Amino acid sequence: MSTPPTLQQTVFIIDDDADVRDALALLMRSAGLSAVTFAAARDFLARLNPRDSGCLILDIRMPGMSGMELQAEMHKRRIRLPIIFLTGHGDIPLAVKAMKAGAVDFIQKPLEEHRLVVAVMNALQFDARQSPLSAMTTPEQADRLACLSKREMDVLHEMIKGRQNREIAEALSITIKTVEFHRANIREKLGANSLPDLFRLVFQQQPSDPER
Repeated sequence: MSTPPTLQQTVFIIDDDADVRDALALLMRSAGLSAVTFAAARDFLARLNPRDSGCLILDIRMPGMSGMELQAEMHKRRIRLPIIFLTGHGDIPLAVKAMKAGAVDFIQKPLEEHRLVVAVMNALQFDARQSPLSAMTTPEQADRLACLSKREMDVLHEMIKGRQNREIAEALSITIKTVEFHRANIREKLGANSLPDLFRLVFQQQPSDPER
């Protein structure tokens, strides 16, 4: 497991489920991190200090102000804390939109503890590096995307819409095995091991647009 960053950073956990909040706070503290929990997005905004450093673990669906609405409000206030969204199985399209708006990761439920801790460590390192947040595109990332064939780009565009292999095959009039072949090539060429990795690579090629 990565060594926790040395800066004074806090993991802010926002979820309307008390059991989830308590479990996530315990997990973060067991990893040597400071954690503060909130039952609602507006409670977090009322408490937030502009000088706070750290990241958010944020449920994408909550009563009152949703996770997506909180993200948009943070954009308006120029609050740049990295966000890790927690999503249900049916929330992939929302997760895509969240990544386009600048979220650094999303984790699907049920949660894998190690996966979440690694994502939080990465978010904290990102927070420590950012000055004002600027474009994150690198020449290496652009070169990787340029290596994809036209058909691989077609498949990638369908993947980031949250479509499954069968849906992609139907949309492109190809077989499911062909989709699987292209997906494997895409991940190998882009060096991406998961859907969030792919989303980051694609969406870091364009400016964030919280209104899209």
